[in-house]
Amino acid sequence: MKVLANDGIAQSGVTALENAGFEVILTTVAQNQLVDYINKNEITVLLVRSATKVRTDIIDGCPSLKIIGRGGVGMDNIDVEYAREKGLKVINTPAASSHSVAELVFGHLYGMARFLNNANRDMPLEGDSNFKGLKKAYAKGVELKGKTLGVLGIGRIGQATAKVALGAGMKVVAFDPFMDSVNLELEFFDGQTVNFEIETISKEEVLKQADFITLHVPAQKEYVIGKPEFDLMKDGAILVNAARGGVVDEVALVEAINNGKVSKAALDVFENEPTPEIQLLMNPSLSLSPHIGAATAEAQDRIGSELADQIISILK
Repeated sequence: MKVLANDGIAQSGVTALENAGFEVILTTVAQNQLVDYINKNEITVLLVRSATKVRTDIIDGCPSLKIIGRGGVGMDNIDVEYAREKGLKVINTPAASSHSVAELVFGHLYGMARFLNNANRDMPLEGDSNFKGLKKAYAKGVELKGKTLGVLGIGRIGQATAKVALGAGMKVVAFDPFMDSVNLELEFFDGQTVNFEIETISKEEVLKQADFITLHVPAQKEYVIGKPEFDLMKDGAILVNAARGGVVDEVALVEAINNGKVSKAALDVFENEPTPEIQLLMNPSLSLSPHIGAATAEAQDRIGSELADQIISILK
């Protein structure tokens, strides 16, 4: 049986699948050529990440397919229910990348709190001619310790992010429409553990209380954060979206930055991905990354292994 990993897969997954007797194909096939390629090569398993879309044309047009796999959490690039109605198995790896996303969130948070996103732009240009000026401009950073992090969506990734926050000495407040409370166990290098019980509160209260806000929600029809939500935030709040493009109203975000309601924001995902709006790319109050939340070696190894285990379990 053949597995097409159209957006790639870690060597851990390749090795496990090959050891189980599968042929793994790492060719990246263009979207408009996928149906022909899958049929010509009698592909049994199609693995994707965020680039490849699996819509009804592939589901209906490729009778050899038995499994569609998504390396990651969100499956908005796959017509999941339709595929399952047609008898295909649809799998993903919801836990594999949680900590990687959490660390990226805090990379952005620490960078913004200490102006690193701006300093890294300005030092190559002015570091030798305006060192004292830059030092003065970026000398009013803040610590995260003792501040409040608001987590919108306290599922696996939200919980991983909350754990990092607790470890950094932050207070955590959270909203999730499907959970009343979560128990977070922090594990330390020497085997010690500490448990925290976080009871969720309303979205409005999170927005009012939080100094920093991070989103961990699926793609939705409406904005999770738009002008009404920005109006509820503390003046000078800092926002991070490493969830999905389209959950934050980017026009309202720029307006909130311009009027001082939001001091800074970080975006790892964008409404018009992969061509973000130029006003975002050029905005000095934004810390930006190109959708790399799960892009660590460790996460990709876990994703590859989890996909392989599920495929072998289903087909073997």
